[in-house]
Amino acid sequence: MNRWRNPEDGFARTYMCETEHVDAQIIYTIIAGLLLVVSALGTIFPVLPGSLLAIGALLGWGWLLGSAASWWAAGLGMAVALLGWSASAILTGKKLKEHQVPTGSILFAVLGAIIGAFLIPIVGMFVGFAVGLFAGESVRRRDFSGAFGSSWAALKAMGLGIVVEFGCVLLASSIWVIGLITHFVTR
Repeated sequence: MNRWRNPEDGFARTYMCETEHVDAQIIYTIIAGLLLVVSALGTIFPVLPGSLLAIGALLGWGWLLGSAASWWAAGLGMAVALLGWSASAILTGKKLKEHQVPTGSILFAVLGAIIGAFLIPIVGMFVGFAVGLFAGESVRRRDFSGAFGSSWAALKAMGLGIVVEFGCVLLASSIWVIGLITHFVTR
């Protein structure tokens, strides 16, 4: 409620202003959109949270807007992001087991990724992961060609997981766009 004085008769008037409510919804929507962009980048650059951030952003946006359209879009988008997150883990794990890459080599790869992130800006995590994985497999196999083959298979498995998770976050973001258009058009 806002008050204003009418210049013609000098009496104070009270009126309802719905723009305050809509402005907050627009701000929530912009923040959710930015978080979805960060989450999509997070599926490619594992330093950022990926699918988990998308699920949180969609849940918060649906809850703050509270309309049927926002809840449907948020729920469907969260389901797709969760599906991508779990499919990524399952597909990657399955491929690593097929190529018999043990947990020790993966730990070498994670350690290499952490070191690489500090040594080489932007791409260091990827380079460090590959070098660490190759080092772990070389120690385990004591054969460079076998270590290269299993490391390459593991990197392809990780790449497949990243692509699946990225695609699902993009699909969830597309569902969010449809939900936001529906929300603001039917308001």
